[in-house]
Amino acid sequence: MNKIIKIKDRTSAGNRIAEIASRGEVVFHSGDLANLWGIQNKSTLNKTLLRYAARKFIYRIYKGLYALKKIEDIDPFFLGIKAIHGPAYVSCESALYEFGILNQPPKEITLVSSFSRHFKVDGYKYRSRKMKDDFLYNDIGIEVRNGIRIASVARAVADMLYFNPRKYFDAWNSGLIDRKEVKNIIDAMGYKIKLPKHEFNDIAG
Repeated sequence: MNKIIKIKDRTSAGNRIAEIASRGEVVFHSGDLANLWGIQNKSTLNKTLLRYAARKFIYRIYKGLYALKKIEDIDPFFLGIKAIHGPAYVSCESALYEFGILNQPPKEITLVSSFSRHFKVDGYKYRSRKMKDDFLYNDIGIEVRNGIRIASVARAVADMLYFNPRKYFDAWNSGLIDRKEVKNIIDAMGYKIKLPKHEFNDIAG
């Protein structure tokens, strides 16, 4: 009898994991699974997740956040965005380093979302800068790479100026930053910032 129960349990677990995988999800929150699996009782859900994690069907990142892969096999950008559990994208220092504008990697992975916060996931450090929803939901200059939303060079620079209008970039005159494109994004986004004249006064408005 116990053997039959174990087989049924494995079958049920397999079906549930397959359901997650079929949606292309790699990292997921327990609340998402409650809706997907129809488990409304929080205690039942937590026990189910702990049991699946113990059997390596899923991997526990921290309470409430799980994955189908080991954490070391997950892109840290993707992990940070999933941890935020809301609209977010990679921008500012991390995006600029990714595209070769900055020579030194930032101490924290920099994201833009609906809140301001420093946080850690496993060994990764993150910084989220808060942006108004009207801007956050605007996809101008946002690229999607392997499921990760990341700002283009121009959008990342525009975002940096949004957060710090006095920000200076060593790469301004290197040709790596298209200042006209940066200004176009700032205008299209509606960022109300005073641009540094020494960098933008030669660009037609």
